[in-house]
Amino acid sequence: MRYQSLVALALAAATANAQDAPETGELGDATVVKDNPEGLVYKAEFPEQPFSPISIEGNVKGSLIAKSVEDGIEFRVKFENLPAEGGPFGYHLHVDPVPEDGNCTKTLAHLDPFIRGEATPCNPDAPATCQVGDLSGKHGAADSGTTFEDTYVDPYVTLKDGLGSFFGNRSVVLHFANKTRITCANFALVGGDGGEDEPDREGEDHDDTDEASTPSTGSNSTITPTHSAPAETNPSEGSAAVSSISLIAALAAAVFAL
Repeated sequence: MRYQSLVALALAAATANAQDAPETGELGDATVVKDNPEGLVYKAEFPEQPFSPISIEGNVKGSLIAKSVEDGIEFRVKFENLPAEGGPFGYHLHVDPVPEDGNCTKTLAHLDPFIRGEATPCNPDAPATCQVGDLSGKHGAADSGTTFEDTYVDPYVTLKDGLGSFFGNRSVVLHFANKTRITCANFALVGGDGGEDEPDREGEDHDDTDEASTPSTGSNSTITPTHSAPAETNPSEGSAAVSSISLIAALAAAVFAL
């Protein structure tokens, strides 16, 4: 009897620990992305009209600005005109972009490359076990009837195209607490370091042509080679030397004649 009681207690403890343990994905925990391209900036901005009827005039005004930084992706989030009821409001990166008709349902599910699912809520104390796209689960949802602002760095998403955690061609969706989709927006590239020539000192642009490194004296002038030229002889000095030699020769002839 005592043995059976001990077994029952052990099973109960194991079950409790399993329930408390963060749920991970079928492919494991999310991985930190360390080689994001430098300086890229993406932005998603909500449209003027909501997708679902809401008890406010117009739509929730808001945007997410995502910038590639050294230790991940920095998000600057701002939502205004949130409904007075129905919160807290979650927001997530979704798999597909918003189509032209603005149907937020067509963005499909949360970005979840490690196949975690959303049946078990995200544990913000263990963000690697959460869905990659569950931004509000990892960093906090927006309360009802307030202006919500937040800035944070998420190391599990990326702006490196080709990875499963890339979201530059995807969307963000704002939800009621009951998961009804309020509004959505696509991310678009708005800034970055690539594609522009770096200016030279004093504000001049680089010029990769050969003329840029060759001195010139005017638009129609002949370009002077930079090879070292032999030293020139002063004409007056040459004439003086010839005269001296002729005088010495004449004196020598006169001496031999004597």
